[in-house]
Amino acid sequence: MKLDKSHLFDYFLVLAGNFLVAFAVAGFILPNNILSGGLAGISVALYPVFHIDPELLITVLTFGFFLFGSLVLGKSFAVKTALSTIAYPFFLNIITLFLADRQLTANPILASLYGGVVLGLGVGLVFRTGASTGGMDIPPLIVHKYTNIPLGTLVMITDGLTVLLGIATHSVEAALIGILSVWSSSYMVDKALSFGGQSTKSIFIISEHTKEILDMIHTELDRGATILKGVGGYSGEEKDVILVVIMNKQYPMLNKLVISADPNAFMIVEDAKEVKGNGFTMNLEENRNGLIKK
Repeated sequence: MKLDKSHLFDYFLVLAGNFLVAFAVAGFILPNNILSGGLAGISVALYPVFHIDPELLITVLTFGFFLFGSLVLGKSFAVKTALSTIAYPFFLNIITLFLADRQLTANPILASLYGGVVLGLGVGLVFRTGASTGGMDIPPLIVHKYTNIPLGTLVMITDGLTVLLGIATHSVEAALIGILSVWSSSYMVDKALSFGGQSTKSIFIISEHTKEILDMIHTELDRGATILKGVGGYSGEEKDVILVVIMNKQYPMLNKLVISADPNAFMIVEDAKEVKGNGFTMNLEENRNGLIKK
């Protein structure tokens, strides 16, 4: 089977992500017994009860979740996650051996924070390919498939429950330290998933000078806009509502243009988390493929 560049890059991201996850676990989480969530957190939480070697437990659970995820999420997931299932335990054991006589930090707060950052970045890179690290990120992927709840939120909930499990075997203080890892990991998952996108705003404009504002949006900002039909809740009058999506850096100019046309214009400004289509992702893809020449 011939692999194109996009597939090769996906596999590279899977390997890089698993390396980062393994480094976070071997360098920060396990040496400091951090209740981080995920399989590493479970291994730390259950060790006082079953006294199973954390690396062994992580390896066994990794393969178990891989089989479960493959049944639910399909062939494409299984192919990509199979690489994670092999790479993650391999990297974990190699890095553990390399760091056997070294400790990156003995401060549990620093270990929790930086471990979460590196772990979240690794998980996010793997998520970008549609795969997983083969561990506790599989349940969030399954829930996301059927609910569309943001992956970062689901990872945080799952890891939070894992941290709560650790209260029974460790202490409340250990759980509080672990929450730092959960929060930083969830934050970095979201950042990794949105990396490469454009920061944009969606703006609704209600004005008596719709035509003038539209002309300025088209000529000064080189952006399209949509006219929505609205009705005043109090007056019952029909009104035109302009919907425009712009890049963040264009907002000061738009604000200035609208005020110059109508100082009494009503504006609603929101951050747009993701924008796809002409003028945004379509132009980016065309540039990558060499379809637009400068």
